[in-house]
This record gives sequence, structure tokens and C-alpha cells, in this order.
Amino acid sequence: MTEETKDLTPITVITGFLGAGKTTFVNYILKEQNDWKICVLENEFGAVSIDDGLVAESMEAAEDLITMDNGCVCCSVRGDLVRTLGQLNKRRKDFDAILLETTGLADPAPIVYTILTNSKLSENYFIDSIVCLADCKHLELHLDDKKPDDSANEAMQQVAFADKILLNKIDLVTPEEKKALKDRLGVINKFATIIETERSRAPLDKILGLQSFSMESILSVDADFFETQENAKHNLEMVSSVGIKFEGDLHAQWFNVFMMDLLRERAADIFRSKGLLSFHGQGDTKFVFQGVHEQINFGPAKEPWKAGETRVNKFVFIGKNLNREELTKSLMECLYKDEAK
Repeated sequence: MTEETKDLTPITVITGFLGAGKTTFVNYILKEQNDWKICVLENEFGAVSIDDGLVAESMEAAEDLITMDNGCVCCSVRGDLVRTLGQLNKRRKDFDAILLETTGLADPAPIVYTILTNSKLSENYFIDSIVCLADCKHLELHLDDKKPDDSANEAMQQVAFADKILLNKIDLVTPEEKKALKDRLGVINKFATIIETERSRAPLDKILGLQSFSMESILSVDADFFETQENAKHNLEMVSSVGIKFEGDLHAQWFNVFMMDLLRERAADIFRSKGLLSFHGQGDTKFVFQGVHEQINFGPAKEPWKAGETRVNKFVFIGKNLNREELTKSLMECLYKDEAK
């Protein structure tokens, strides 16, 4: 963990459709694995409880906990996430991680915003990653679902927001079907790590404790992505990933104006954004940012620009109806220009 997070408890947000295998996944965590002590919070946005036999039977108040034999804990959150996490403060160091399950919620932005901006929560917790549990057999149908208002459907949003995608039930599809689905997921969200699973048995060390949601995650984006973007064919998906890179120093004021205008006009369409930036007048300081809709975290990277290192700005946007050429043109207009030349 970084210095900023070593005393904080990581929260992993789990999204996914009913039937994707979340009940089995949570039962695996609570009953079968013994390597991690995890507190599972069931956030009841949907009408169906995650596991009627396990969780719901004795839940009478938000602070009720069920402790399992392996040291894991299960809790049902009814409405007030701030209060529930506040009540867990005294016990949070008993757990390696908190898993926040969000049945029925396509957009985790309200949860992310609450944890980042509520001082009582941000002093005790941080977002470790957003994980989408997907049913390999039926995800294609969900992705093809057309919304009457032409908005992105829930499956598109869940995939777009994810840092990691657990592709479950891979034993129910052919290798060709699996490859086609993974290729499609790569168009929608190129930056999510896809982890293949059967019966929701996922390797927790590939999901938890990796700080996939951190601002620094832009540093690990595969360089090949930016190269392939420049030669990409026209994308037919409503939701897609766009990567842009170019050399030079940005003008801080011009860039801030661009981002404010972009988010004012298109915040609802931009699900995730990340950036690695070099600003004129800021010496060797390397800046990073990441955002969920209009909520942006921005600051210096842990490591500065090295002597002789080419200053390459990198931007990642995941969202609806993105035009890479327009975004590239607008961003390059933010480059600092030496008027003396």
C-alpha cells in the first residue's frame, strides 16, 4: 500500500446482473476460502437479497453482522452506507478488505463520490477497485439490450466502470464465443483486467489489495493501446474506450478550462477518465488524474519525470458516443505555446 492508504481499509465495489454468480461468489468468500478476512456489505439497491438463506434471515438493523467460521463478516446495508461504514470504523482493522455488493445499481459513481468526499469515510477507507461480475453465457444479450431513451444499458455501464471483469461461467461457452466476447469487452473497456472463472471461484489475490482504482493506475496502461487507437477502425459500440497521447507541456489554465467545459457538457456520458500530464512551469512534477463522471481526483504522481524522459501526455476516456478526433484536437489545443518563438 502507499503511504496515503496504508492505514486505511480498502473497499472493493462489486457490480453485476442478477444471475451472474454474485451469490455464489459471496458464499465462496464467506464459507470456503480461508486466506482473506473480508467484511461483505450487501447494499440493497435491488429488490432481491443476495442470499436469502445466509444474509437475510437475521438482519433486523443496518448494523447487524453475521460472523462466519473463517473470520469473514456479512452485513446488510439498508439505505445509509455512511452510517454502516461509520459503525464499522472500530472493527475495520479486523478485516483485510471490505466488499461492497451493489445488486441493481448500474452506476457506482454515487458510492465512489460518497467515500471520496465524506471526511469521516475518507479518513478510514479508500476505493481499491470496481469489479464487474459477468455471466459469459448471457452477457452478450445484456450488452445488446436497447434502452428506449437511447442511453447506455446497465450492462454497458457496469463493464465501462470496471477496473476488473470477472468473466464467470466460461465452461458454458465455446472458445470461439469466449474470444468474441472478450474482444467486445476490450472495445467497451480496454483497461479492465479480465479474469476468467468457473462457478465464481475467483483468485482473490488478483482482485483485492491491488489499488486498481488509484490515480497512479494510468501509469500501467498498456502502451500498445495508444498505438492501436491511432489505426483503429470505426467503432460501432455505443460505449467505448478512447486513448490519446502526445508530447509536450500543457498550459494549466487552458487544460482546466477544457476539462470544466467537457464535464459540464458531457459528464453523464463519460463514465471513467484517467490522465498523465506534463504542465509548463511545473518543473519535473508529473501529474495524474482519474475521474468518475464529473468527480475528478488530481495530484502529483509519486515519481517525477526523469532527466531526459520524453514528456508524453496520456489520456483515457471510457464513455458513450466518444469522438476520438474531436477529443484529440481539443486536448492538443491545450499545449503551451512559447509566444517568443
